[in-house]
Amino acid sequence: MAVFVALGAFLMTLFGGWTAQRVTDRRHLVLGLAGGLMLGVVGLELLPEAMEAAGEDFLGVHQALLLFVGGFLFAHVVERLLAVRRAAHGAADADDPHHHGRDAGRPERAPEVGLTAASAMVLHSLMDGIALGAAFQVGGGMGATVALAVITHDFADGFNTYTLTSLYGNDRRRAFAMLFADAVAPVVGAASTLLFTLPEELLGSYLGFFGGALLYLAAAEILPEAHHEHPALSTLLCTVGGVGFIWLVVALAG
Repeated sequence: MAVFVALGAFLMTLFGGWTAQRVTDRRHLVLGLAGGLMLGVVGLELLPEAMEAAGEDFLGVHQALLLFVGGFLFAHVVERLLAVRRAAHGAADADDPHHHGRDAGRPERAPEVGLTAASAMVLHSLMDGIALGAAFQVGGGMGATVALAVITHDFADGFNTYTLTSLYGNDRRRAFAMLFADAVAPVVGAASTLLFTLPEELLGSYLGFFGGALLYLAAAEILPEAHHEHPALSTLLCTVGGVGFIWLVVALAG
């Protein structure tokens, strides 16, 4: 039953990515919505789940919160290292007489950041599938509740996976490949629960760390990019709407 329900998550993820790809003429709105969805997923879903699962304190601070901050700092350090690398590459290109004017006005991209962020989304979707399988092991009612949350928010996962991959300069082929991997992940995760059970504390630790990294990408990369060229009220409303959508999903899931 869990694998069958995960097929619904598969289709919803693909639909989310297809939606992100189709509205390229309103890119600032797409990025504003993606930032809101990511903020809602982190603050209203991932962090509360992480704090519940990883229930121990370390030196007076909740373990999940420490990993949350660690994930944020990790994403920041990786982004800064890649920025230094791109700056060095740009300095080398400046000495190339054939380089001037070739990419004038084009923002620098770091495809590695997009692929890494999308890979984290795939891992998150794998955990969704595992959670779905574990819920059905507990009982049908629990399984139905988790299924509602997983299938509904997988639209946001697909939307964000495609957006993150393409935002950092990856071509459509790579973006669709990561989207497909994200769609398959819940099915694989649900099927894997027939073989093993993930320790709850380990799952909570992962969710905390991933939530911090995801928040950094939303706050430091996606939302500034969304408002850079189009600081419109409509972009802000898309961000607020993304948060509200995740809030509604969490409320419906109980």
